[in-house]
Amino acid sequence: MTPQYLLISLRKNTIVLNFPFFIAKRVAASGQKSFARLIIRIAIAAVALSIAIMIIATSLIKGFKSEISGKMFGFWGHIHITSVQQTTTFEPIPISSNQPFLPKLKDVESVPLLEPNFLERLKKSTHTEGGVHHVQVYATKAGIIKTKDNFEGIVLKGVGQDFDWLFVEQNLVEGRKINFCGIDSCHDILISQSTANRLNLKTGSKFIVHFVQNNAQEQRLFEVCGIYKTGLEEYDKKFALVDIAHIQQLLGWSENQIAGFEVFVDDIKDLKSINEHIYNELITNDLTSQTIRQEEPAIFDWLDLQDVNEQVILILMLVVSIINMVTALLILILERTNMIGTLKSLGTTNWRIQQMFLFYGAIIISIGLVIGNLIGLGLGWLEQRFKFIHLSEVDYYLSYAPIQFDFWTILILNIGTLIITTVFLLLPTFMVLSISPVKAIRFK
Repeated sequence: MTPQYLLISLRKNTIVLNFPFFIAKRVAASGQKSFARLIIRIAIAAVALSIAIMIIATSLIKGFKSEISGKMFGFWGHIHITSVQQTTTFEPIPISSNQPFLPKLKDVESVPLLEPNFLERLKKSTHTEGGVHHVQVYATKAGIIKTKDNFEGIVLKGVGQDFDWLFVEQNLVEGRKINFCGIDSCHDILISQSTANRLNLKTGSKFIVHFVQNNAQEQRLFEVCGIYKTGLEEYDKKFALVDIAHIQQLLGWSENQIAGFEVFVDDIKDLKSINEHIYNELITNDLTSQTIRQEEPAIFDWLDLQDVNEQVILILMLVVSIINMVTALLILILERTNMIGTLKSLGTTNWRIQQMFLFYGAIIISIGLVIGNLIGLGLGWLEQRFKFIHLSEVDYYLSYAPIQFDFWTILILNIGTLIITTVFLLLPTFMVLSISPVKAIRFK
């Protein structure tokens, strides 16, 4: 594009977008040699720091929620189907393991969505993408572990041969999973590491568990076959896994009586829709279904509070980026007063000149976004790889800071920061309206 063409275009006022963008690029290039280069670098650094912190914060909180929710769901399942009856004691009400709805429940692949999110509405999705992944039985019984030196309360969770061992095996510290070879020949019990540490137990240790049943005391001898550690301290210290046959015998139940079913779903975001489908369409009136979130609300309420922290961090970082960019653009406009007066004298409208500085600001923001993404993603990858940020597992349920990147979240953060910050840059560009061409040209 030649200077003559530019002058003709300015006088005829025919260039729409290419002229402001062309000038913005030239100003950005020349700005590196002016006194304002420090201001530009500070603005780029502010944007880079803001987006890097946003990426790390959202990835960290997403990692926390995913890891802790995964531990809860892995140990307890996503949905519990139990008796609708309630007792004044802690003993569960037995239900039959031979339920007529089981074949349909195991074959659930997709159900109608209750509350479609924005993306699902955009795609006009009416059904969940996943369904039921696995169904298993369970029963529980509270007791007291008695060793030579100590005793402690415990809740035995009885599981059957349909139990999915994947989660437990991933968190197995030592030993093996329990064997199902009959209650007379197998007395395996899988305890947590916290229980093992407090009671000085190890793989192969034997101890007696005392139970109260029908106002009488009963005892059972168990042998530690393995030790697990989920990191959920308040749950680890309470529960141990045994063959469900032990629980059935203690409670006086038959082989087909259980406390309930644990249902695992394919995708956690479908949890509410699938639970409602199970409750309304599958199970009988004497049964109820609840998500683990409903049964154990405390830990999930704590996780929900992290969303508030995330929102506060995002807003603060966005404000920092906006303030720095607005300040930087004001200084850059003042620096280019002479140029603005020259452009106005050649017939360029105020809006064209404002566009030029908006493009200029967008270029600075884009550079900052690129650098910030490299920093944020780089630090996040390093934490994923080396786990150098250590946490108190008792307080945070994890021994390290988990990072989980989400492409769409990072994309929205970048686009949102670029658009919102650029919109706010309209404010300093209104200074262009007050610049007089005659005074500006004479200004040195």
